[in-house]
Amino acid sequence: MAAVPLKRLQAQVASGPPYDPRFIERLTTDPRAGAQKLLATAHRKIDQAETAKQRLINMLEFERGGEAQGFKAIAGVDEAGRGPLAGPVVAGAVILHPDVLADPQSLAPALHTLNDSKQLTESQRETLYKALMQSPHAYGVGIVEAHEIDRLGIQQANFSAMHRAIEALPTPADYLLIDGYNLPGTNQPALRIIKGDARALSIAAASIIAKVTRDRIMIDMDKQYPQYGFAQHKGYGTATHIAAIAENGPCPIHRKTFAPIAQYTKQNEFSL
Repeated sequence: MAAVPLKRLQAQVASGPPYDPRFIERLTTDPRAGAQKLLATAHRKIDQAETAKQRLINMLEFERGGEAQGFKAIAGVDEAGRGPLAGPVVAGAVILHPDVLADPQSLAPALHTLNDSKQLTESQRETLYKALMQSPHAYGVGIVEAHEIDRLGIQQANFSAMHRAIEALPTPADYLLIDGYNLPGTNQPALRIIKGDARALSIAAASIIAKVTRDRIMIDMDKQYPQYGFAQHKGYGTATHIAAIAENGPCPIHRKTFAPIAQYTKQNEFSL
């Protein structure tokens, strides 16, 4: 029997896993050095897929714990934008489809890399955001603008954004997984999870929703206030942002109670 061209075998390795066991057997018995290299690649891909599968299982520990207690609509909640000098605080809330708890592999392949949004690139976050928008998972978004942050204080603003995200869910949540906070005023039982965006899949999804939503808002604000560079730093206190504030004074989306914005507010350099 003629040997299968290596290019064809290479394409089959690139398309998996999973692999047909007969394909792995063919590579195993193929004496060509190129085939053996492809076999090693296939085994490496299998190991990586198994590691990724186990990661998903591990990241559903808290959701499954809630399910074991009888809860049906378990929402992960996270926020983005606590630290910037400008722009809103945005929170996301996500209830994963029940099929994911029953079988983690039912999660769309495009979402298998869900993780703490801070661990991902902007491009990766955008890809995950688009996949979440096209998925059957339920999500809600809560936004607290800069003037509200000044009135409420940043901690209460965080809480308000989270509450708004929870209330915006199309399916009411009966159990909450909160990243990092004991959220006061909830009508549902809630579990605080330290570094939850890296430990619970629904919180990781919420972190993507919150971060990408906020980044897009700041990119839009850059068009309105181009002198500050919001599209680049998203309102965080970078050297270029501080320099722009020094040169232009604050604009209406700056948080006037945050240093160094407060000094300009006191001087009434701008009408905010």
